[in-house]
Amino acid sequence: MIAPVQGSVGQTITLEGYADDFGSHIVAIEFSLDGGASWASHSTEESNPDLMVHWTFSWKPEEPGVYQLKVRSVTEDGRKSPEAAVTELHISE
Repeated sequence: MIAPVQGSVGQTITLEGYADDFGSHIVAIEFSLDGGASWASHSTEESNPDLMVHWTFSWKPEEPGVYQLKVRSVTEDGRKSPEAAVTELHISE
């Protein structure tokens, strides 16, 4: 779990982190705000398989509440992180 993040409706929140699959080439980072029901994918095919992949995610909340952002990596052979990294987003009005 990543530390909770505070934000406000209409304010863009940008999170960043790193992914590594220890020698396997990470070709995408996926993000979910609906508990993993759907995932948005960001291609990282141009990354170097020998280095960690730096990722960023920006989101502008439209409603107050507590949201969970899940983040996972995808390797070139289609494997996905067995457990997504999770952080809570606490959004006020």
